[in-house]
Amino acid sequence: MNRPTLSIDFVSDVVCPWCAVGLNGLEIALQRLAGELDVQIRFQPFELNPQMPPEGEDIVEHLSRKYGLTPEQVRRNGDALRERGATVGFDFDLVRRARTWNTFDAHRLLHWAGEQGPDRQRALKHALLKAYFGAGENPGAREVLLRAAETAGLDPQEAARVFDAGTYADAVRAEERHWLELGIHSVPSVIVQGRHLIQGGQPPEVFEQALRQIAAAAPVA
Repeated sequence: MNRPTLSIDFVSDVVCPWCAVGLNGLEIALQRLAGELDVQIRFQPFELNPQMPPEGEDIVEHLSRKYGLTPEQVRRNGDALRERGATVGFDFDLVRRARTWNTFDAHRLLHWAGEQGPDRQRALKHALLKAYFGAGENPGAREVLLRAAETAGLDPQEAARVFDAGTYADAVRAEERHWLELGIHSVPSVIVQGRHLIQGGQPPEVFEQALRQIAAAAPVA
């Protein structure tokens, strides 16, 4: 039996906690929809803090300044985030995540991983989210990126060449501009079939319902 195929652009950053929640929620929904539709996911770059210096910034100071929060509000938000993460199987260690970092090089490696295949790109995305939110590591650091690439089944030597040569910098900048010009200013933003927007770290039920409705109107391969 032929099934509809949906294209999904997952616009996100690897230091965005709601992107981790949203990705896991989307994948749970896709598991529930297995057999009903096929999907092609492409991870698209978005930098929450494109001007972040290489040394990063203390996360509490950063969130307090950016959103006008007190340290106590940052802590309470973290508690709520851990609870939401647990509902979709993502473990946040927000004690170890003491800083936030520049992520441009992570997006370069993700672009390269996408050329190796969608499964490799998705595996690298998960490895980087885990490195940052689970271990508090800098997802823009060379050694972290190369280790994540190897974990994702990618060639670490080729990943090193991509990192060291600055490869895909222009492509990533162009992709970032593309999504900004389309009005994407917050993440995660999930664009289905190039025109249906699902925004935020939604629970699996929201993704499941939306994808089933979109698939009902999609052409069958």
